Amino acid sequence: MQVGQSSLSAGRTRLTLLLLSIIYVFSYIDRNLIAIVLEPIKLEFGVSDTIMGAVSGLAFAVLYSAVSFPLSRMADRGTDRKNIIAVCCGLWSLATMASGVVTQFWQFVVARMTVAIGEAGGTSPSISMVSDLYPPHRRSFAISLYMLGPHIGLLAAMALGGWIAQEHGWRAVFIFFGIPGLLLALLLYVFAKDPGLGVYDTDAERNIRAQPQENFFRAVADIMKLKGFFLICMGTAVAGMVGYGYAIWAPTFMVRNYDMSLSHAGLTFGIASGVFAATGSMFSGYYCDKLSQKDCRWQLRMPAIGVLISIPFGLAFLLWPAGAFWQLGSLKIPHAIIFAAGFSFFNSWWPTLAFAAVSHLVNSFQRATSIAILSLFLTFFGAGIGPLLTGTLSDLFSAGDAGEGLKYAIAVMIALSLFSVWFYYKAIGPYQQRIASKVSDNDKTAQSYNNKADCTSDNNSSTSTT
Repeated sequence: MQVGQSSLSAGRTRLTLLLLSIIYVFSYIDRNLIAIVLEPIKLEFGVSDTIMGAVSGLAFAVLYSAVSFPLSRMADRGTDRKNIIAVCCGLWSLATMASGVVTQFWQFVVARMTVAIGEAGGTSPSISMVSDLYPPHRRSFAISLYMLGPHIGLLAAMALGGWIAQEHGWRAVFIFFGIPGLLLALLLYVFAKDPGLGVYDTDAERNIRAQPQENFFRAVADIMKLKGFFLICMGTAVAGMVGYGYAIWAPTFMVRNYDMSLSHAGLTFGIASGVFAATGSMFSGYYCDKLSQKDCRWQLRMPAIGVLISIPFGLAFLLWPAGAFWQLGSLKIPHAIIFAAGFSFFNSWWPTLAFAAVSHLVNSFQRATSIAILSLFLTFFGAGIGPLLTGTLSDLFSAGDAGEGLKYAIAVMIALSLFSVWFYYKAIGPYQQRIASKVSDNDKTAQSYNNKADCTSDNNSSTSTT
């Protein structure tokens, strides 16, 4: 069995990863800016929490999911992934800016839907491309660096976005954050390079890739039949539903329950959540690479453990007494923010490790499509159902007290994380079998793998580029 090596220089590899990561930061910012300005938008247009939850989630998710599949299929068929990402980045950045100049609510909805169309071509081709920038035994950490995007984006959107909204109004927020994406799209197009599809494939994998590719529906069906794949998707769907519901509504919860301004709530929540989530993401990716070289089951054990530990932290953040503060100059910092930081650290493990698990599970020519399927589960249940269900529960529980209603709505969502733990746990055995089977198929002369085999795939034999 021979394993390839990327033709890109170390500097070009790092630059490409850096640009993709920064683009993902602004993708997440543009997607979730609505969280920090949800309250003033709701008041200006006179809509309910349920409607705002639908616009910020379900409506976005439907278009995102529909468009992501053809774009991902293009990436798997060899279309330059860099070009797909650059064009889509320019589109969603323009749509974000348009969100700040609308005069009617339906126009705002159209602008947000255009953001969804653009972002549909971002994540799947990017993770597919990152998976070809680095060899398998470094893939989780490389993807963890890329997956810093949501955490840095959360920090920027909440902290800086809250201040801009406070000083210049909610419209200025969308215009300010939309502009950099246009420059990033140009930089990616000019300076980055697609390393090529499956550059770290084994000889056997190249032979499989050289065969005529199936039609789209057959390709999706084959991926869905892979051992462990559906369970990983369901674990990610539930975790995403909780995570998006929490992230979209937590700043509003702080405004309502702590009597904080938008800028104050955004700064406090953004720093605590963004910094600790970024740290957790890198921690999980680094140690998962190390642990998985000895036992591939850690690829799914770690996200299950992270989600489980995060639950009591999330509940403590919501239920801690609202009157407990530290005084830092003129700012009051609620004691509960410590628990928000803990929740973010442990709850950041699952995105990195679930996407990395899928990249190991499939062949290179299936990678973008498989990521699109995983993103479909994450986007529809996470970005779609999560904010909408949280907003609906908030309306249901708000008997004259919107703050208390939202508190218990988010608490119910966090408790649902137990289902995510169960799905990841149930996926461990099938995932191990699939990896062992993939090794056996790719190298008939490889040593025999039993149920507790060293199922590191070709991690230890891969050639690394840095």
